Formats: sequence, C-alpha cells, structure tokens
Amino acid sequence: MNLMALGMFVFSIDTLAYQELTRDRAWRHARAPRVGALDATQFLGRDNDEITLAGDAPAELMDGAASLAQLVDMAADGAAWPLVSGSGDVLGQFVITRVSERHTAFFPDGTPRLISFQLQLLEVDADVAA
Repeated sequence: MNLMALGMFVFSIDTLAYQELTRDRAWRHARAPRVGALDATQFLGRDNDEITLAGDAPAELMDGAASLAQLVDMAADGAAWPLVSGSGDVLGQFVITRVSERHTAFFPDGTPRLISFQLQLLEVDADVAA
C-alpha cells in the first residue's frame, strides 16, 4: 500500500511511512496604511501550500536511512516533483525545503534503531516547475 508519491519516491511501509501530514494553506492580502482608518486591503490570491510529513522509521521494518538519503539527494537537485496521494489525487508540484532527522535507541555498532523524521515541502508554480 502506497501512502503518497513525490516524483518517483513512494512513501510506503517498505520505504518511509509517515504518521502525520500537515498541510498549511494561506491567502495573501496586501495592506496599505490609512490615517484614522483601518488599513486598505487588496486580495492578491492564494499563497504556496506547505506540507510537512513526519514519522518514525524503525530499523526492524524499513531502511529509513537509505530512504532519507534519497530524499536529501532529491532536495539537493532543487527540482520540483509532482506530489500524488495514495488515492491518485495530484496535489501539485513541490520542492523539498527541509529534511530533519533524529536518531535514537542505537544498536551496539551505532546504527539507530529508530529514526524520527520530518520532511517539509513547498508548492511551486507548475508552469515554472516544468
């Protein structure tokens, strides 16, 4: 079962399964100060969506380090990738802006038993991304 795909990277139990998805949506309004009155505002349109995926990668179930390394390589390319939900909904084109890792509960050789991760994605204009 696939949870989501970012480009060719598929989030799943075998690769990296996130336990939390946060999507921030915003709309822009320009403001111009006025004397003795509320600011004048003008609607500028919607802002870029931001998505955060967070979860834990236990070593017994998946190779989280290898999956995170692949995502770091994708981020370093600076390319935009289509983000597609497990049900097939295309959420847009996204770039990776941050990959955070926390390693805990180590094996005797220093390999982490658990990697907690957080991946931050920023929506970009599909026309510019192409």
